[in-house]
Amino acid sequence: MVRPSGSTEERSVRTLRVGEQVRHILSDILQRGDVHDDTLASHMVSITEVRMSPDLRHATVFVKPLLGKDEEAVLKALRTNTAYLQREVAHAVKMKYAARLKFIADESFDEGSHIDTLLRDPHVAQDIASDD
Repeated sequence: MVRPSGSTEERSVRTLRVGEQVRHILSDILQRGDVHDDTLASHMVSITEVRMSPDLRHATVFVKPLLGKDEEAVLKALRTNTAYLQREVAHAVKMKYAARLKFIADESFDEGSHIDTLLRDPHVAQDIASDD
């Protein structure tokens, strides 16, 4: 029996693979300084993750400036230069449609720090120690 070509497993792997490829391309563009923007030139920006929609037409790009400084200014600069970045990604990734990029601040580091702070709280540490 032949498995259908559009199964969820295949789409999931494909979206992950394309998202990772887009992440690498955007990281390279920002690292080389190809975007002529003063804000992006003065800040190191990390592309932490790219999530592609199932049809690969939309990409949500999670970014974090180094040390979390001037996050709003960096996001504004990225959003201003979205057309250029989309064009560069479209040239590098050979797909039927060019993905539309949407830049969002990555909050996962802040959430991780918050959880770490909660776990180090003496009251919580006391509860954890008593469970052992």
